[in-house]
Amino acid sequence: MRVIGLLLIAFIASCAPSSTKYHYFEGPIFGTSFLIKYEYNAQKSLNRGILLTMEEFNKSLSNYDPESVISRFNQNDTKVRADGYFTACFKRAMEISMETDGAFDMTVAPLVNAYGFGFTDRDSIYPGLIDSLLEFVGFNKVRLEKKRLIKDDQRITLDASAIAKGFGVDVVSNFLESKGVKNYLVEIGGELRCTGDSPRGTAWRVGVDKPIENLIEREIEAVVSLSNQSMATSGNYRQFYEQGNVKYSHTIDPSDGSPVRHSLLSATVLAPDCMTADAYATAFMVMGLDEAILLVNNHHELEAYLIYSGDQGELLSWSSSGMKSKLSGN
Repeated sequence: MRVIGLLLIAFIASCAPSSTKYHYFEGPIFGTSFLIKYEYNAQKSLNRGILLTMEEFNKSLSNYDPESVISRFNQNDTKVRADGYFTACFKRAMEISMETDGAFDMTVAPLVNAYGFGFTDRDSIYPGLIDSLLEFVGFNKVRLEKKRLIKDDQRITLDASAIAKGFGVDVVSNFLESKGVKNYLVEIGGELRCTGDSPRGTAWRVGVDKPIENLIEREIEAVVSLSNQSMATSGNYRQFYEQGNVKYSHTIDPSDGSPVRHSLLSATVLAPDCMTADAYATAFMVMGLDEAILLVNNHHELEAYLIYSGDQGELLSWSSSGMKSKLSGN
């Protein structure tokens, strides 16, 4: 449930001559792509260790790997037990679900799949289908007990896509820090974490997309300067389809099972860790503009940049107080 709403200005800028101590690593992972830039004094890079870390993480939380921990829980495999990755992700997901009154909910998987945005083929939407699926949705219907996932109904399934990429960013970042890396940028599927300086000796600069549908060449709405912070963006302006004159967006409201339809087009969230930023960005797209602003104002660890549609269809934006100091034009 994620739109990559970022352009990594830092990587473009770093094409200029810079210190040879910076390593650049990119490739496919988690059904998306990653970009990593880090300063490391050793002659040998940390790329192999990074890849092994991501592959290990994938075995826990990938909905597309039938042998992963989360997939086996979804299959009601009685032999599977939660590992450290699943436990940490599930615990934080439940906390954010409670803090957002269920706007963020990993059990939304059956609805996401039904609309064709998940890890199974799309269903034909017919009267009564969504109501029947809502019986298996609700974060309060699942819990962990002694590393076992306990479900109120065995048909409940989990979708980690709105939090796992952010968590993956944290896991890779923690690996780099364990090796003594102090300056890095880790980006997976548009979610990222920056620490220290870019190769230019300044804060990392990251672009936020202008939320325009079917835009072939992306246009930057704003640039954010980041250091020692995580960032995630969610939006409905690229992942959607139309069927029978009805537009279906990829963000699903767990409360009624419908694709969200409101003025909020894009939510960019800053947080101390990327797992938190990732989940809240999705929650804000479910909640809408007013509720998102209220929550940000009550959570001082969060900053947000929200782009929404005005009464005449014009693009408008709202920034939290801490975000304003980090924003600049393109």
